[in-house]
Amino acid sequence: MTGTPRDTSPARASTPPGSCPSDRVGELVRSYVVTGGGRGIGRAVSERLLADGHAVVAIERDPAAQTWARGRPQGDRLSLVEGDAAEEAVAERAADLAGEAGVFGGWVNNAATFRDASLHSSPARLVLDLVAGNLEAAVTGSAVAVRRFLAAGTGGSIVNVSSHQARQAVPGCLPYVTAKAALEGLTRALAVEYGPHGIRANAVAPGSVGTERYQAFLDAQEPGARAAVEEEMRLLHPPGRVARPEEVAAVIVHLLSPEASFVSGATVPVDGGRSVLARDPEGTVPALGGQDSGSAARASRRVG
Repeated sequence: MTGTPRDTSPARASTPPGSCPSDRVGELVRSYVVTGGGRGIGRAVSERLLADGHAVVAIERDPAAQTWARGRPQGDRLSLVEGDAAEEAVAERAADLAGEAGVFGGWVNNAATFRDASLHSSPARLVLDLVAGNLEAAVTGSAVAVRRFLAAGTGGSIVNVSSHQARQAVPGCLPYVTAKAALEGLTRALAVEYGPHGIRANAVAPGSVGTERYQAFLDAQEPGARAAVEEEMRLLHPPGRVARPEEVAAVIVHLLSPEASFVSGATVPVDGGRSVLARDPEGTVPALGGQDSGSAARASRRVG
């Protein structure tokens, strides 16, 4: 979405100069920007931060994804900015609101797009545009966050939401895989370049997650196909299920916090062990409680 960013936030007092970026500074709280904050992992991160007493600015370009925030008891600590997180004006507006809400402590680059393409069937320009579509918001958000942290002299934390696909490529998903691999490289570069200034950067790499998008995919399947997808997901993840958004959010919030003060440049898998599971066609999962590994059709690449 282009144009002037919109927000519905009440006016707040500005953060006093020289404020310390601790969890609580007098009556001020730490504030965070979350892109793609209206659904899935982004919404779960926003809700977790609010529940912990922080202030949140959620960037969301889809008006339909903003309804969850209406009438919330933490409404005075939640701001919504409608727009594309890849646009610098939108990101700057979100950072302004975060600075007004408290001590600006972190930025979560969660916004993503999902569209498959292959080099043999799509123009190279389209593939490049799709790669950029999943990378631009993270670069823009990181740039705005770094500049604000440097100007304040307080340091801060950036968390990028990657994917297991950055290291486990799925056929047909070349633009997404490429962008997520680049995102993890960006994470390491940020950590090295800005670590001396007290700025940390980390990434999380989820497996499949039970978001609204995942549920919509399941609901669109015929009963037999849905059962096959659910069985394949059970086999792909050692716990026997996909992740809940709040489980990924818990790791992100930890990485944002002072408790992770010496963690930087890392990509943390939040996939239930999916990325380390080797499936041997000659092997079987030891039966526990009468259960067997069984077999299932391959799940669609669009949910993995």
